[in-house]
Amino acid sequence: MARSLVIVESATKAPTINRYLGRDFVVKSSAGHVRDLPVGGRASDPQQRVKEAAKTRKLSPRKKAAYRAKRARTQLVERMGVDPDHGWAATYEVIPGKEKVVKELKGLAARSEHVYLATDLDREGEAIAWHLMEVLGGPPERYRRVVFNEITRRAVEEAFADPGEVDIDRVNAQQARRFLDRVVGFEVSPLLWSKVARGLSAGRVQSVAVRLVVDREREIRAFEPQEYWDVFADLLRAGGTDPVRFQVVKENDAEFRPGDKAAADDAVSRLREHAFAVTDREERKTTTRPGAPFITSTLQQAASTRLRFSVRKTMNLAQRLYEAGHITYMRTDSTSISTDALNAVRDHIGEAYGARYLPESPNRYASKSTAQEAHEAIRPTELAGQAAVRDIEPDARRLYDLIWRQFVASQMTRAEYLATTVTVMAGEFELRVRGRVLQFDGHTRVQPPLARGGEDTSLPDFVDGEALALAGLDAVQHFTRPPPRYGEASLVRELERRGIGRPSTYVPIVSTIQERGYVTLSNRQFHAERIGELVTDRLIESFPDLLDYSFTADMEGDLDQIADGKRQWRSLLDSFYSDFSDKLETARGADGMRRNTPTDTDVSCTRCGRPMQIRTASTGVFLGCSGYGLSPKERCTNTANLVPGEEALDVDKDAEAESKLLRAKRKCPKCATPMDSYLIDESRKLHICGNNPDCDGFEVEPGEFRIKGYDGPVIDCDKCGAQMQLKSGRFGKYFGCTNEACRNTRKLLRNGQPAPPKADPVPMPELRCERVDDHFVLRDGAAGIFLAASQFPKHRETRAPLVSELKAHGNELDPKFAYLLEAPEVDGAGNPATVRFSRRTREQYVATEEGGKPTGWSAHYGDGRWTERTATKPAKPKARRKAKAKPKPRQRSRPASGKR
Repeated sequence: MARSLVIVESATKAPTINRYLGRDFVVKSSAGHVRDLPVGGRASDPQQRVKEAAKTRKLSPRKKAAYRAKRARTQLVERMGVDPDHGWAATYEVIPGKEKVVKELKGLAARSEHVYLATDLDREGEAIAWHLMEVLGGPPERYRRVVFNEITRRAVEEAFADPGEVDIDRVNAQQARRFLDRVVGFEVSPLLWSKVARGLSAGRVQSVAVRLVVDREREIRAFEPQEYWDVFADLLRAGGTDPVRFQVVKENDAEFRPGDKAAADDAVSRLREHAFAVTDREERKTTTRPGAPFITSTLQQAASTRLRFSVRKTMNLAQRLYEAGHITYMRTDSTSISTDALNAVRDHIGEAYGARYLPESPNRYASKSTAQEAHEAIRPTELAGQAAVRDIEPDARRLYDLIWRQFVASQMTRAEYLATTVTVMAGEFELRVRGRVLQFDGHTRVQPPLARGGEDTSLPDFVDGEALALAGLDAVQHFTRPPPRYGEASLVRELERRGIGRPSTYVPIVSTIQERGYVTLSNRQFHAERIGELVTDRLIESFPDLLDYSFTADMEGDLDQIADGKRQWRSLLDSFYSDFSDKLETARGADGMRRNTPTDTDVSCTRCGRPMQIRTASTGVFLGCSGYGLSPKERCTNTANLVPGEEALDVDKDAEAESKLLRAKRKCPKCATPMDSYLIDESRKLHICGNNPDCDGFEVEPGEFRIKGYDGPVIDCDKCGAQMQLKSGRFGKYFGCTNEACRNTRKLLRNGQPAPPKADPVPMPELRCERVDDHFVLRDGAAGIFLAASQFPKHRETRAPLVSELKAHGNELDPKFAYLLEAPEVDGAGNPATVRFSRRTREQYVATEEGGKPTGWSAHYGDGRWTERTATKPAKPKARRKAKAKPKPRQRSRPASGKR
């Protein structure tokens, strides 16, 4: 009987699934989507262009304009691959680079009795399954759809025992989302190019996410921090040595909150004149309930808070854990748990922690109304703990441990506390201290809570009327804080709260808004860039629905209805596009979307002397000569880079850093909005209104300016000796040489210092590449020296150099690597030594290999000499006695470098 073909999305899980299914199945990977809308526009035919030009030459101006508009529309539809004018007909193409995959799958499908589509269980996976059916062809009866929430033997066997069909409603929901995003991106982006700046783009959901960051930016900008002071008294019990810190909370029964230093100092001086006595001690029992098992958004938030992982890193690690069979599917918005998993975790809690930690009935958690209850929360597939993931990378183990703890803790009893509040009176002042004592740890035994800033401290057994001695008084200055900035995880939480996006779209949303340059992530906080604010304003004016939070959330609900078969997908698209196209036509007109008008300044151009203008582009804010728009003979294209003049905020070290920065900012002389500052050079700082370009307020401040963290803003170029200035690029700040012929750059490190100079490349023409027709060049990179093809990155072949190869170019090697020339060339067995780099210790060392595997020998440089080390190999375990005399069939051996 012919074997059946099983198609999965990822090659990582294919061997595991194949092992569970046996020899009657062949499991292959599609590596994600195999078919999609066109990637880009098709090149136009020169002969066709000549014919069209001849044709339009004979037409009247009115007919010529109509013909060109029709032709432009036709070309737009071809580029989009979607035709809104003809029933949303789509042109799908095999994704470039997937031709080999499709050819292989077609060949296997032709020889298979059945084709099982085992792509992921979300809508994207459903769409991939449908596209595979369309590409592979053949009768639909031979295709079976299987889904499983976890890659375990039980789950896989159950799924294949009861296969279904591709759910066309879910496919249509995914298509509707794709088409909506396509028309918005393809039709709004050219409008932004013509009206605002080149290189811009728009997205249906991503633009709404940018608006969230922009709105928060403006809330912060409009906030006026107010100064206030806290006064603390360190009080001692009779005969005690450890003072307890009390805070003054009331004065004459009114809230105590001094507004300046004088009032705080006055309160301190009056407190010294009074005796301190305990007037009240209040105790009450409190409990905390365990949190629900993770869904996509809460996993991202917990990983960000506890592990400091980015959203993308969290989901990449979770994907690997899922594909390895360690956790259930990681894109879910449901907190439900299967009955089997619930019984297993309750048994585990009872056995491992005792009956006191096991609630009488399982804990239940509510999901959102839009959650897909057929899915489960994210949980481990077995309860063996770290023993189950002993062989995976450390960060994946940490994430697995977080998921495991959250799942087990979610089914444990409440934690019990005794909360204590002690009140002390000193004349007209009332002082208070709070503490909390853990009486029963409950769920916190497995998932410890985050620190609560001193509230969990245990207090002495104070007695009413007890006199306390004053050990010290302290007045601390504070400022009221603006709303906090979004981080990646908190932005996802806000998107989820507003019903915008779905678990499978959170990572693309957060990544895209950063890649487009509309927002930047600094110290794990989002800051809206000027171009992001400008684009958001223009889109709100021209497309109010498109950037409306409730409209976007309602659209998600409509897509859910399509997936449930309750709404027709083309009618939704027609309804959206009818209104959208009308607004688009209006925005294109002369009185439509407002243009990005530059702001004139009194800063003179260094080339022609004309006034410079403040311009906002996709690359940031800069100064450009006002002579740019003149005729070619008089045109001046001079520009000047502007370096942000504020210090980088680190709220982890100073929670009030944002408030202090707001107080230090200048106010616009025209509209009183806080101004952003930029360095023009060492002697001039430019302050620009926060509402620019809609407000043309600016000020130039003379002086001597240095940015915190380095002795800048200029350093000497290590190549030509000219000055290097701090600049901003796509990947952050860097130093660029002012000598245009040099073009040397150096990174700005996190500690504020310029990165050390890189060594010059050393050509090694005698070393030929293996995969491309090229030779190697020795280069200096972030991970030490390495060999790369001379035409890198066109030819992407790299490898580590041998010590012997370096010695042949000893005279050309940079002096900082001279110590490598003294390294041993071979180990004791004669194997050649290769130069390696340790990311952990940040050092270059040498090691050897034999047959593609490390020998365990290495040599490290320290104290002016090389020291050899040999790692001892663990003894191989004795082979077990075979249960059967009959020999097993011989298996194909793996390559030496293959992963198991």
